[in-house]
Amino acid sequence: MLIFKSKGGNLVRKILLALTAVVALAGCTQTEKGAVIGGATGAVIGGAVSGDVEGALVGGAVGAVAGALIGRANEPGQCYYRDRSGRRYIARCPAGY
Repeated sequence: MLIFKSKGGNLVRKILLALTAVVALAGCTQTEKGAVIGGATGAVIGGAVSGDVEGALVGGAVGAVAGALIGRANEPGQCYYRDRSGRRYIARCPAGY
């Protein structure tokens, strides 16, 4: 088997890992995608800012929650409504939306 080497490690392994991540996310809802992307981004930023694992964990947790909330707000076919009491709820959008 021909293996290509890059400066940082095995290039084929990195490509397969990236493809696996893309395929795994393809079957997720917008909420799940948002949580994964937010969590990963938050962990990277939290670790870079604090310089330790605790910062990465806190950043990942905050990013995952924020990403899930953002992803949930972008669900296709879902609309936000308010009832007579002013409470907000989500339901299917009318036809044509």
